[in-house]
Amino acid sequence: MGVQLGTLVRLFNIEKIVSPSFFSNKIVIVDALPTIYEMLAMIRDKHGLYLVDSKGRVTSHLIGLFTRICRMLITGIKPVFVFDGPPHPLKTREIEKRKEEKMIFQNKYIEAVLSGRYEEARKLGKRAMFVNDEMIRSSRQLITLFGLPIVDAPHDGEAQTAYMVKKGDGFVTAVRDWDAFLYGAPRIVMDLKLSPNPYYKPRFYELDAFLFRAELTIEQLIDVGILIGTDFNPGGVTGIGPKTAYKLIKRYGSLDNLIKSSKIKWRFDVSYLEIREIYLNPPINNNYKIEFSEPKFDHIIRFLVEEYNFSRKRVLNELNELKKKYYSRRFSQKRLDEIFK
Repeated sequence: MGVQLGTLVRLFNIEKIVSPSFFSNKIVIVDALPTIYEMLAMIRDKHGLYLVDSKGRVTSHLIGLFTRICRMLITGIKPVFVFDGPPHPLKTREIEKRKEEKMIFQNKYIEAVLSGRYEEARKLGKRAMFVNDEMIRSSRQLITLFGLPIVDAPHDGEAQTAYMVKKGDGFVTAVRDWDAFLYGAPRIVMDLKLSPNPYYKPRFYELDAFLFRAELTIEQLIDVGILIGTDFNPGGVTGIGPKTAYKLIKRYGSLDNLIKSSKIKWRFDVSYLEIREIYLNPPINNNYKIEFSEPKFDHIIRFLVEEYNFSRKRVLNELNELKKKYYSRRFSQKRLDEIFK
């Protein structure tokens, strides 16, 4: 779901529309799970159904991930993928609720497909999306074959990506919602799709710029997020949207003061203090390595074409373009190294 901060962020006009080349030669920390969901949502057949291989395994996510990685590397972007760990204990109830809702839509989706109601199936598909263990396994294998680092988060991927950028191990985190800001990510980018479609342009945001213009501390921003609603208190405080939450925190200074003065009532099972602490000091994995290696082009071809029935021609077209860029860069670097010996 993610915290709904978009209205407030846009109010302070910090968004920068940038070219993908803005991130060339920079490490981009990618939140992997939302990226996989994005591919499942975008890549369908003419009936709006998932693409599958000869064994019936969904391949929409692999097609999207393969193309996205190729375009990133061609642009000179260095992606690092962060995968979620098990849900935080305070999130478990919400996760179970979402699973139950998805199962309802999954059953309706299957029924619509079997009945030939493809338009209905297409609409239901986004709400019925599941990322299963096979999708995670195949995604990780493809990323590894490209020679790209993978980092496993203890719980939320957004927390890990934010930590890595704060630490200086990446320039920006690529996300789909605003949770990374609450975790203190200095820089985030949305819509880093690298699509030829001019509609998709990377949107770049800096946390310090937002806090400066909004005249908030990071603790106050977290309180705004809690009032609106997070994954730990879905829905937030009844009747309070982003603008109202901002005004309340500006006026009263903190969520503590709002509750003490009886301006709001806290009706959630979890304490707001616990939620705030999760965002300020989330569990993170500090035992990771960021090492890039040469893509295993032949292995990628075998993996996609022989294992998952991809079109050989399409795979070769993408990889040949990447090979040209990859080897030309490596040759240029070698020449520079020789010059400065």
